[in-house]
Amino acid sequence: MIHSMTGYASASRDLGRAALSLEIKSVNSRYLDIGFRLAEELRALEMPLRERIAERIGRGKIEVRGYLQPQAAQGTGPRDRNPDPAALAELARLEAAVRGALPGAAPFSVAEVLRWPGVLADDSLSAAEVQAAALEAFAGLIGEFVASREREGAKLADVLRERAARMREQLRAVEPLVPAAAAAYGERLATKLREAVANLDEERIRQEIGVFAAKIDVAEELARLATHLDELDRVLRKGGAVGKRLDFLMQELNREANTLASKSVSGEVTAIALELKLLIEQMREQVQNLE
Repeated sequence: MIHSMTGYASASRDLGRAALSLEIKSVNSRYLDIGFRLAEELRALEMPLRERIAERIGRGKIEVRGYLQPQAAQGTGPRDRNPDPAALAELARLEAAVRGALPGAAPFSVAEVLRWPGVLADDSLSAAEVQAAALEAFAGLIGEFVASREREGAKLADVLRERAARMREQLRAVEPLVPAAAAAYGERLATKLREAVANLDEERIRQEIGVFAAKIDVAEELARLATHLDELDRVLRKGGAVGKRLDFLMQELNREANTLASKSVSGEVTAIALELKLLIEQMREQVQNLE
């Protein structure tokens, strides 16, 4: 599969006393660049999450966000919670010991007793519970994220194939134009030479035209363009991390299109060379998005 460097996925979990939200997104980058924006309870997960991302992703600027939103859980109001008998007994023992030493000490009020740590069961989430839930949620999240990059990569590959097909059409169109354009330009050049140098013999004129024809021959450029397009098709079929390879191919295609334009001796060939350059630039823009 071919992967885009652009992707997005999100996940949420209801943890009772809190709602966990995770989000991962990425944009283009030359390297793998991972950043985190995590709630305090999730900061300990940065390293394991970084490792899991690196196992699945090769390139891209990736941002991971994780939040905890407190929420009231059902059935956990004061009416649904009973004091811990053991905690009450221990608190009574401590109060008796204090009052034995300090008879004038004020007794605990009911509100103070209920606020005492451990008297009412603490149903808040522990850091370990939150982190375990986050890791479990992230396992599915990273799969969804990779799938989103695959879908985007498939679309970009289709765009590249369509542009490559249009380039092949342009190459087929330019091939029959080149000999006629070179012959016509040679005739014009011969006429100018005769006018400029009256005593120049026909053999010398033919030699000069032959030298010029060799300089404007574009058969090699057309062959290289076709070869690079064949390599483009091969790379797309192979898949994997193709971005850097395709970026190099775009440079080579552009080089050959520039040479074709510089050697052109007719308006039609020049127009085709410019169309090729436009298609190459459109492909290059898409290649920048591929991993």
